Amino acid sequence: MDKMKVYLLIGAVLIIIVLAIAIKQWIQGSPSPSSLAPHSVVTNFKGNPQTSRAFTWHTKSPDAATVLQLAPGSGVTSFDGKDVMTFYGKTSQIRLKDGVLQGVHKVEATDLAPGTRYSYRVGNGEKNGWSQPAEFETEARGTKEFTFINVTDSQGITDDDFKLWGQTLGKAFDTFPDAKFIIHNGDLTEDPEDESAWYSFFRHAEPWLRSSALMPVTGNHDEIDGKAELFLSHFNLPENGEKSANPGTSYSFDYGPVHFVFLNTESKVKKQAEWLRADLAATNQPWIIVALHQGPYGGKQKKSIVEHWVPLFDEFGVDLVLQGHNHEYSRSHPLKGNQITEEGTGTVYVVTNASGRKLNKKKDDQFYHRVHLQNGKPMFAGIRIQENALAYEAYDIDGGRIDGFVLRK
Repeated sequence: MDKMKVYLLIGAVLIIIVLAIAIKQWIQGSPSPSSLAPHSVVTNFKGNPQTSRAFTWHTKSPDAATVLQLAPGSGVTSFDGKDVMTFYGKTSQIRLKDGVLQGVHKVEATDLAPGTRYSYRVGNGEKNGWSQPAEFETEARGTKEFTFINVTDSQGITDDDFKLWGQTLGKAFDTFPDAKFIIHNGDLTEDPEDESAWYSFFRHAEPWLRSSALMPVTGNHDEIDGKAELFLSHFNLPENGEKSANPGTSYSFDYGPVHFVFLNTESKVKKQAEWLRADLAATNQPWIIVALHQGPYGGKQKKSIVEHWVPLFDEFGVDLVLQGHNHEYSRSHPLKGNQITEEGTGTVYVVTNASGRKLNKKKDDQFYHRVHLQNGKPMFAGIRIQENALAYEAYDIDGGRIDGFVLRK
């Protein structure tokens, strides 16, 4: 064999060895430029939306540092200036169902200026370990009007399922381009232990989730048998809810003139009622909106929720309850005391239909239904808040307006 052939053979063997090592490192999550790259980046409200913003991302490396850099202004690409703020967060590890350890990164930026746009990047602090820059905006002081988007039940399995979810969210922002944040009413994926599904969930919604805070409800496909570890690893949420529940599955926050309350329908329902009473009694916001998954007026009722939570909605004048779970569209009459009441004197309950592929057959009409349908298309809603009016509009993925109503104070 001549020397050229020997060299070619040796070169081919070396290439195979290098590829084998790279594949092994990728499977085991060993540090490398690709394994240090942040993925599934998302922002949440944790503290005051005027002065703080929380961030979460995952890496294939279970030991990478957690660093956030931000600077005031839009379109910032260099983070070496004197205005750059650096925050260091916590890295934890989560073991996936295939046994691989993955890094979980959570950090919160604080002492921000209200009504200010910031550019940011997240990573491990090293040259090849940063995300691409993105932007977000803090709530302006004295906000009286704003819009947010409501979706539910993206609940996909395959990457194509989540591609449809991303298209739904994209259409929502096309329709409501000034929306400040997103409320998702639970069942984000079909299998909460399937990290590949979470990867697809975030990847197809990346253009919006890196800038607009996503505030999730815990659904029955997010917490199972009291466990919600992987679901909660993807978010950095308020921990001001019921202490006996999984932290981040019940919480509340204020934005503008609204008090938002998130409840976990999957566990600790009675204990959450005690916290809910104290939480609602402490707010003086003119509007109260509750978000939950298995709603009391959206299909099959969960008796414990009707028994323990609905009387508190009635007592404290909750205006709107955003529900999920039923994969159809429904809106109730105003309700109080389990009866239809006059406009402006009760609570309206809506299910915005699924935002993904899974759409259920329309269920039987109930006494409380004012609008009830299955249009066979993923849907979303935009909710516009003003001091004296709440305007709700529901659309399908093609931009067709399906329903709308206005509540007034």
